[in-house]
Amino acid sequence: MSEDDGLVHGAGARPIVVGVDGSDSSIAALRHAARIAAALGAPLEAVTTWTAPPFVDYLSIAGWSPEVEASAVLDDAVEQAFADAPPRALVRTVLPGLPAPTLIAQSRDAEMLVLGSRGHGGFAGLMLGSVSAACAAHAHCPVLIVREDAVRGDA
Repeated sequence: MSEDDGLVHGAGARPIVVGVDGSDSSIAALRHAARIAAALGAPLEAVTTWTAPPFVDYLSIAGWSPEVEASAVLDDAVEQAFADAPPRALVRTVLPGLPAPTLIAQSRDAEMLVLGSRGHGGFAGLMLGSVSAACAAHAHCPVLIVREDAVRGDA
């Protein structure tokens, strides 16, 4: 374990947390976060959030659960990112709440927060989504925002 550079490596290392919403941008962020976690010897935590639509009693909708749906989105994103070989130290976390405040809270115990530049919400033409902008402004750890095309080498 070395603390010379301000980072704690190896056992007990704080995780690299990555926000995942199933978008291509978040899958690129997940792949990039895995490389960072491997380089630092840190665990990788993929986080997906969920909220119930307002004014809907989702418990009364037979067979539908926003938490189960969010978990399926996360599983699918991990499969898209890593096929059949996800990182050994990958932890999948599904949390209730809005994405930005939930990820900001998760950043308190993280080495780094990694996000895609834009997700499924908002206007597709925006270069930086509202979640990534809010997290960059308010996270409790360094934030890396990954552009999908930059990871593929198109930028």
